[in-house]
Amino acid sequence: MAAIIRRDGVRSFVLFTVGGMGLALPLDSVLEILRPPALVPIPLGPPSLEGLARRRGAVLPVIGLRRVLGLAGAGAGEGGAGDGETKAARLLILRHNGQPVGLLVDRVSGLSAVDEGRVADSATAPDPSIDADLLAGAILAGDGAAGDGALILDPGPLIERQFADLGRGPAGSADFSAAPQPKTVAAVSQDEEQLVVLTVAEQEFSLPVAAVREVVPVPETVIRVPRARPHLLGMMTLRDALLPLVGLRELFGLDAALDATADRGRGKVAVLRTAEGLVGVAVEDVREILRVPRERIDPVPPLMAREAEFEDMDGIARLDGGARLIPVLSAERLFRHGAGSGAGVGTHAQGREGGAAVATEAEAERAEAFVVFRLAGAEYGLPVAAVQEVLRQPDAVTPLPNAPDFVSGVTTLRGGVLPLVALRRLLRLPDGRESGGDRSRVVVIAAGAARAGLLVDGMAGIVRIPDGAIGPAPVVSQAQHRLIRRIGALESAAERRMILLMDPAELLDMDQLADLLATV
Repeated sequence: MAAIIRRDGVRSFVLFTVGGMGLALPLDSVLEILRPPALVPIPLGPPSLEGLARRRGAVLPVIGLRRVLGLAGAGAGEGGAGDGETKAARLLILRHNGQPVGLLVDRVSGLSAVDEGRVADSATAPDPSIDADLLAGAILAGDGAAGDGALILDPGPLIERQFADLGRGPAGSADFSAAPQPKTVAAVSQDEEQLVVLTVAEQEFSLPVAAVREVVPVPETVIRVPRARPHLLGMMTLRDALLPLVGLRELFGLDAALDATADRGRGKVAVLRTAEGLVGVAVEDVREILRVPRERIDPVPPLMAREAEFEDMDGIARLDGGARLIPVLSAERLFRHGAGSGAGVGTHAQGREGGAAVATEAEAERAEAFVVFRLAGAEYGLPVAAVQEVLRQPDAVTPLPNAPDFVSGVTTLRGGVLPLVALRRLLRLPDGRESGGDRSRVVVIAAGAARAGLLVDGMAGIVRIPDGAIGPAPVVSQAQHRLIRRIGALESAAERRMILLMDPAELLDMDQLADLLATV
């Protein structure tokens, strides 16, 4: 039974309602009361789990008390929900086994000091709709009846029943200090090149993965530079540092009428490593990561190579039997394009004295790079080293008899057989309209000799997450803890993102994974 504060014969409670039912919690068990922030769904959790929230640097699971009590309108609060937020509701933050936990309620009535004579054992005011094991007592009405009083919840059993493993590691010890390390991943073969494919004015270009530090959304605010060339869009901030923003359409002189990034808010910025520091390149989209054999990357034809306009190209990748040609750009020579007319970015953008610091690779804090994709409204990340390539979803898939239900089948990739894992089914997520759409992709991962393709809703790009922004994920179930052990939280004036970081080696351990998920 939860401890209840007693001061001079008075006990203190937080009073609230859920579905019209009066409930209470001992005041000393409640850390904070606040409006619920936007929640990020996390898979493989109990039905009562509404999602994850971030508060004061900590990631906490949020339980919907309506779901726990089996009431209608679960997760909606009194005013309904929309766009990931719960309206006309409150979030009570408690602590369980050292882990903060949020309880979503309809309304907080207030704080109350209750005379000890009005606090009775839960058996005095039984309520068949609530399990007696979840109650610590009851607050009786002034006349001694329980009709308009409140039932006192016992937070320990309440949370323990939803999350038996919350705050405990795999062996049952509460240890969040050691971040799990991904298992050994297969290195990309030396005779292959990993390319990031991006689009500008409906044309495809590519850059080596090693040259792309990260891919982020176009910021809402771009600082314009007076008298700059058209391709120099201005300066943008990236985690409190400035870097120049270059428009690739303007740099290449492509037709503006074909450019979908006229509304820059829908585009992407590829952050490139160059000898002059970090430079942001505005593009329409970042579609794929391809692993291309070097023999399929031809040099620029001599007739074109003589022209200065083509000196920023390292070659041309021939895909789909030559039906698809993708120029391979050089990050080092890209900004020499039209240098005679002032196209360079280094001296003007990064040589200012007394200005704000400009991001350079040496100044960037230690961070990990992840390939980030979307699934059922949430963002997930895999280490860049574990991702071999990102492909369009194949039109035809061969079924695989006797495979787990989350294996959609197999396809061929450069003469090899590639099993396809439907992540929505693996993570017990509902089918959605995004699944199988034009933006669906296959993320090919490898660990050791194992390889698989993950079917996802779409790509968010490559994101570098500072070490300090990566923390352990709450343990809402053993299946979730095995697949998603860490969370990256990016917060700035321009973005607030929570990225669920997956372990590629665990994803590829199909036999043990199927056995574990059978218990969820």
